[in-house]
Amino acid sequence: MNNDVQNDQTKPPYSASGHAFCFRTIRKAKLSAACILAAVFVSGAALAQTTNIPNQKSDTPSEITKRNLQKKKVIQLGNDPAEKRTVRPGARAAAAIRHQDDHFAKFENLRIKGLEVNLPGPADTLVQDKGGIRSALAEIGIGYIAWTQNTYVNNLLPNAARSTIANQLYSGQNPTFYTLNYMMVTHDLSRYGIPDGQIIVGTEQQSWTWQPGGPDRWGINTIAYYQTFFDRKLELKVGYLMNSYELAGTVVGGNPGANVFGPSSNVLYQGGMNFAPAPTPTLNLTYHFDDRLYNKVSFQRSTSPDGVFAHISANSTGLNWSTANAGILLLDESGYRNSAAPGLPETWLRAGVGFNNSHYTNLAYPTQPRADENSLYYVAADRQLWQSHVPDAASRGIYGGFSVMGAPPDLNRVTRYYELRLYAKGLFDSRPSDQISLVATDTVWSKFAVDAAAAKGNLVHRDAKAISGTYTAHLGPGIYASLGLTYIDHPTSITYTPQIGHALNFSASTSIFF
Repeated sequence: MNNDVQNDQTKPPYSASGHAFCFRTIRKAKLSAACILAAVFVSGAALAQTTNIPNQKSDTPSEITKRNLQKKKVIQLGNDPAEKRTVRPGARAAAAIRHQDDHFAKFENLRIKGLEVNLPGPADTLVQDKGGIRSALAEIGIGYIAWTQNTYVNNLLPNAARSTIANQLYSGQNPTFYTLNYMMVTHDLSRYGIPDGQIIVGTEQQSWTWQPGGPDRWGINTIAYYQTFFDRKLELKVGYLMNSYELAGTVVGGNPGANVFGPSSNVLYQGGMNFAPAPTPTLNLTYHFDDRLYNKVSFQRSTSPDGVFAHISANSTGLNWSTANAGILLLDESGYRNSAAPGLPETWLRAGVGFNNSHYTNLAYPTQPRADENSLYYVAADRQLWQSHVPDAASRGIYGGFSVMGAPPDLNRVTRYYELRLYAKGLFDSRPSDQISLVATDTVWSKFAVDAAAAKGNLVHRDAKAISGTYTAHLGPGIYASLGLTYIDHPTSITYTPQIGHALNFSASTSIFF
């Protein structure tokens, strides 16, 4: 990746266009989000009725990040993710307990709380409770989860314009390998009378053959305190957090092979959202109006406005309070979410806005002082379209979803992002916990950045389209393997040469949970 990609998050000085976008566009975004969510909800109700037809056939995601996916990093999330969700203690957790035997049910309260993703429970790990170690730790209120994710990406087209690793422009241009390794430990505070209280401490280590995708680092990913108030109406989580697991839901049905630009191309990360390799001090408050409707507000120290690569290079351990030119990011997400149940398809609608007062380089006027105002918005929806096994595994079936994200073009190299996804969980009776996904994306570059590159005589493109298919197999407790194929039209950031105008990336990944 070149500097164009590494500095994806550079933003402007206080510019008229940036100021107008922050307030005028965000108001429009909120109105548009409300309309879209309303439309999806109404259409969803009709779909829910069709799933109740008696003659209908009876009834994991994978995450590689982020981010990835980074684009998004995708981790397989368990045999029946809808029934193992740990977002809010209470109703959803109870479903998971009912479907686990008594031995593993006792670990439920030790699973990480406050997340929007579904990490596998102890029953779906390689070690489970062998030797009684997990049980012995649970006796003193300690739980844990660890996992390793290893991914290989390579462009299969015969004229791939290979380069030296130092000059590599995108993931897969040369054979690219990366490994992500996590260890997270929890301590149950409810035994001391703190409602749902929990302390979470975690570390993350990553290594990449293509450094702009990472870079290499070893440090914390979480140091957090969690508890609930008012009979679980309000959740509080504070500490060094990774909001990519707490907001937006970018890993639902996602495919890591579609992101060849590295994490800096993600609109949310450009806007300053923290994630596993780049945790920052954060306060998250979630209010539940009922078991489905919620609002989540996040106050976090922004990541570096100069991009993910710059942030991790300056703060590889994640322990620094801040990095140069970084300010505060305010995020607000509203959503509606219900788990799958017999005759009730799973639905998740969410929309959010963000405001960041970090000092960004102005792409329209790069010689002016840095700006202190940036913003972003996102709208996303996922809906179970068909339940294949209604009585015994309601989350199995076919899903569809979309995401739309945006940010000001004078402050962000990626100004819009669109995604359509179709995925299936447990489509085959012989493979009840496998997942298949088909994802189409369009990444739109800033007109200011594109025009500046064209003025220097470069060949430029204004967007990059990709379509990808991935099959994720659940090979055994805690063991997942994914194979994917992704076609990308213009896999480089903004500038290109005729030899690197297209890519057909093959990806292979394993995720093993302990």
